[in-house]
Amino acid sequence: QVGLVESGGGVVQAGGSLKLSCVVSGRPFSSYHLAWFRQTPESGREFVAGISWSSEATDYTDSVKGRFTVSRDNAKNSGYLQMHYLRPEDTATYYCATQGSAQPMSRMPQAQGSWGRGTQVTVSS
Repeated sequence: QVGLVESGGGVVQAGGSLKLSCVVSGRPFSSYHLAWFRQTPESGREFVAGISWSSEATDYTDSVKGRFTVSRDNAKNSGYLQMHYLRPEDTATYYCATQGSAQPMSRMPQAQGSWGRGTQVTVSS
């Protein structure tokens, strides 16, 4: 059983920054790729960014490239999403998720094995 807990969400003005954290427990964090998704009441769960178990590969959805950076620290069982130049359209609940490292990284929600409960990010205009 893998547990994930996100933190770091909040309310920020457009153009501001936030850093989300995801602490993973239960099994060795290095066994998993890590992904970040976001969801609003009007939309489905959208892929935001992902990082491979070794940090060798990262992936971003186009709308966040150049603004968001995904990282991880396997020694701390933690993943991070640094968000800069936030926009009102970034407002959402953000979730971290893990996927077994035996498979290639996937952007698909159904490929993820475990999820956190989410942290709310609100960007005011």
